[in-house]
Amino acid sequence: MHAANLTDKLGRERTLVLIKPDGIVRGIVGKILARFERAGLKIVAMKLACPTREFAAGHYSGSRDWLEGMGKKTLDSFSQFGLDVNEIMGTDEPLEIGKMVQDWLVDYLADQPIVSVVLEGVHAISSVRRLIGFTIPCRAEPGTIRGDWAIDSNTIANIEKRATKNLVHASGDEGEARHEIEYWFKENEIIEYERCDRPALF
Repeated sequence: MHAANLTDKLGRERTLVLIKPDGIVRGIVGKILARFERAGLKIVAMKLACPTREFAAGHYSGSRDWLEGMGKKTLDSFSQFGLDVNEIMGTDEPLEIGKMVQDWLVDYLADQPIVSVVLEGVHAISSVRRLIGFTIPCRAEPGTIRGDWAIDSNTIANIEKRATKNLVHASGDEGEARHEIEYWFKENEIIEYERCDRPALF
């Protein structure tokens, strides 16, 4: 990727994807990566690691907005299935629920194999989000990664007080992508090259 102004003009971006432990133990890492490559996205960095709990915690921003957003998603799910959130979670406050969900996410990422990937392409951030599908597996469209392969229930996960197994994480916006790429990769681990099919794509 070249200078920032050229990147802006062409719409090229970089984004981070984590293939979570459920994607690895199910043996579908290659299939997941193939979805991104077939869509014209380029892998510019990749590694397999087992992050510590401390490192996994640093991946999440933990901002009030992020925590409340996670809490509201959880509340929506409980409402959809007519479950008593206070009985199961002990609170109906989005912020407090978001803190619980963050702990479960960290527990799931910590000390287990994770494949971290930097993808580059035109509108990479939004393209990847579209390809992976909605966060909650049952609401992910068929043809998306989660819609085709994720089968866990976020309601069951909440009752069992654990993270939903939804295969992948992807950066949500430009600021998040910048933070996450810098967090998971050193600058010299990101490789510049051109795919041979570029003339056919653009």
